[in-house]
Amino acid sequence: MFNKDDKRFIKIFKEGTLTESMEILLDTETGVNYLYIGAGYGMGITPLLGPDGKVLVSSQREIANFLENI
Repeated sequence: MFNKDDKRFIKIFKEGTLTESMEILLDTETGVNYLYIGAGYGMGITPLLGPDGKVLVSSQREIANFLENI
């Protein structure tokens, strides 16, 4: 079902400590950017919003650039 080479979601940013982390994930099919926050046993994920309040979507060029640098 899941292929190791399937890159539907890629991590484009990560920072944190051993018990807390913040990551930005990019959906390579839709271009939507998601914010993931994990702390201890809890976590949350939400789409990132731009200054206009709309969902932040990366262009095909940006997606291709991220995929090249994996």
